[in-house]
Amino acid sequence: MTDASPRPTEDERPDPVTAMLTVLDLAASEARTSEDIFTGISHAMPLGRVYGGQVLAQSIVAADRTTPDDRHLHSTHGYFLRPGDASKGITFAVDRIHDGRSFSTRRTQAFQEGVPIFSMIASFQDTDPGIEHQAAMPTDIPSPEDLPDVEQAIVAAHPASKRLFLDRPVELRHVPSPIYLAVDSGHVAHQAVWVRTRRRIGDDPRLHQAVMAYLSDLTIQEPILRAHGLAWSTPGLKVASLDHAMWWHRPGRVDEWILYVQESPSARGGRGLGQGRIYSREGVLLASVAQEIMVRVPDLIGGR
Repeated sequence: MTDASPRPTEDERPDPVTAMLTVLDLAASEARTSEDIFTGISHAMPLGRVYGGQVLAQSIVAADRTTPDDRHLHSTHGYFLRPGDASKGITFAVDRIHDGRSFSTRRTQAFQEGVPIFSMIASFQDTDPGIEHQAAMPTDIPSPEDLPDVEQAIVAAHPASKRLFLDRPVELRHVPSPIYLAVDSGHVAHQAVWVRTRRRIGDDPRLHQAVMAYLSDLTIQEPILRAHGLAWSTPGLKVASLDHAMWWHRPGRVDEWILYVQESPSARGGRGLGQGRIYSREGVLLASVAQEIMVRVPDLIGGR
């Protein structure tokens, strides 16, 4: 479906968190098919392309709607197949692949106008006792309160950037600094980002998992770019997510500051790999992330 209604004015727009929660609130189809069908809308985006973290989170919500209440998401593996059009609706088809004694497996395909744009496998598990350990959170990271709100400063200097930064449902604090306009802190293949939603979103742990997936796609590409001194504003730079894998280890809240520690072990052939670990402020390892991206730099490909 196409959104033909007029765009709301600045004063009529809901707050960014409400807009995100509305996007994640999928509608169930009444059609009788061999799959569970849901439909959803997209955020308006500056370049008109669906944000990858959004369609990932929506696919998780769709799969979650088909699983028993006592089973919780523990892993997803997804592929971004085509760029989505943010002005058009998205259909999500969920295939109930398997329901075992402890695990449930679902496949979600996201379609626009009958064409797949994203495909994901998700696994859910009931709560079982077992062995436990975790990688420790780095101890040399400044607290978010000690870091500047660079996005506010950019908006003050460039008011047109408000929709890019302040209309996002999450706020970020980069360590050592963001790479929006320049890479000022050394060309290294690692960084950390404090992140949280701009207001509380309630206590539903499934919603917190979906929103964690939503925000996991925002900055995971940056260690790859930072290693080569590439800011987001580099003329002609093209970046696209190819796939996204995520594992949830422990429950956590995304409306409190969480630390996203990121690194890139490799880039080659126009692709780069980003890896991340997400910690609660108290140092509990909540999730792990891996994503491969396509990255094209005009100076390296003859301006094509």
